[in-house]
Amino acid sequence: MNLPFEPYRIKVVERIHRVSRPERSRLLAEAGYNVFKIPSEAIYVDLLTDSGTGAMSDRQWAALMTGDEAYAQSRSWGEFESVVKDIFGYGHVIPTHQGRAAEGLLFAVAVKPGQVVPSNIHFDTTRANVEHVGGIALDCVDDQGLDPALEAPFKGDMSLAKLAAAFEKYGRDRIPLVMLTITNNSGGGQPVSLANIRAVSAFCREMGVPLIFDACRFAENAWFIQQREEAFREWSIPDICREVFSLGDGCTMSAKKDGLVNIGGFLCLNDDALALQVTNLLILREGFPTYGGLAGRDLAALAQGLREVMDPDYLAYRIGQVARLGGRLQELGVPFLKPAGGHAIYLDARAALPHIPQEQFPAQAFTAALYLEGGVRAVEIGSLMFDHRDPDTGKVVHPAMELVRLAVPRRVYTQTQLDYVAEVCARVVAEGERLRGLEITYQPPALRHFTAELQPVGGGDLMAGESV
Repeated sequence: MNLPFEPYRIKVVERIHRVSRPERSRLLAEAGYNVFKIPSEAIYVDLLTDSGTGAMSDRQWAALMTGDEAYAQSRSWGEFESVVKDIFGYGHVIPTHQGRAAEGLLFAVAVKPGQVVPSNIHFDTTRANVEHVGGIALDCVDDQGLDPALEAPFKGDMSLAKLAAAFEKYGRDRIPLVMLTITNNSGGGQPVSLANIRAVSAFCREMGVPLIFDACRFAENAWFIQQREEAFREWSIPDICREVFSLGDGCTMSAKKDGLVNIGGFLCLNDDALALQVTNLLILREGFPTYGGLAGRDLAALAQGLREVMDPDYLAYRIGQVARLGGRLQELGVPFLKPAGGHAIYLDARAALPHIPQEQFPAQAFTAALYLEGGVRAVEIGSLMFDHRDPDTGKVVHPAMELVRLAVPRRVYTQTQLDYVAEVCARVVAEGERLRGLEITYQPPALRHFTAELQPVGGGDLMAGESV
């Protein structure tokens, strides 16, 4: 029997409610066709994000009760620091309340206006934090990562040719660091190979530029390395993690993913001078250096979560559950980025809705329709999130892919619920040209996808011929 097997028992359940389609239609319109604005109690299956939405274990809940809330040098801090150093190996551990705070601190200190930060693909908050300090976020993913239909084992790999071209174009002095996101979230949750990490590391060291990992899904990436790179088939997950991070100079971490907690993050660095500057800014923005915006109980739960996330049985089930959702979508003829990602399935909205041009946000239209059809909340990873202006021409550039991410929270949903999600996706695809594009009626100056409001192009209903 080749089925994902839950390596845990369920002790506590939470009641969920289903609202009627007319009620969903009303809520969607009132939210400006932005599912971020729909109340959680009106969501049936919530796949908006896997960030901070997972279920903690009994040992994590126990750790909450034993947390030390001393303001400075608490016991919980000491335990947390020890676990992080054991896994990641860096000299300085700087706690933050979540990942984007770690990014904000790093870029505020390390990036100057006009400087360029290459990555495989920057995610939304990373890109926004780079641009907030006047930097340029440059994507250098290998071309295979931009083809949704291509089956390849490591579509998150960075292109060494694109990276070298960036140094040639902008010059060494304009590139303060290189980022590598593992797994590559914006590119479909696709892993980065250890061979590629070694090559990028060697290039950065030759250039004298630090390599910083966005490590929020480091354990999932390590599992893919173990399963897909023959040279590491016999390596343990912790040993692969230590090898990966030994090739870099630091990392940012949203612990709300592979830390298995609902809040928390950290920044690790080897550079003493850089770490001191970041720590001084941390005290101003987040808190004392041994808690960084987190309660002692949060540090204790996070330390336990970092131990649990590297369990091979957990990882096999976690990634297997996502793969099974992909298999069901394949059976139903729903186009998605292949192969299945580590934490999510990314639906291919351009393939599903070819009649909607990118300037009418096909992925956002698909996301809205998922909620209307079945109370399923996903998130758009397309033009609404990633449209940007070319720094040289000033013209609006659409992203290469229009994706809808179905991010699966850790240890939360059953396979029956995910089978339901697949059926809702198939119903949306079946609507075809009845589904209309969207236009923006309000947008903020940054990270617009969180709070923007939209309407069907020209007004009216999301689906042609439908009465709200």
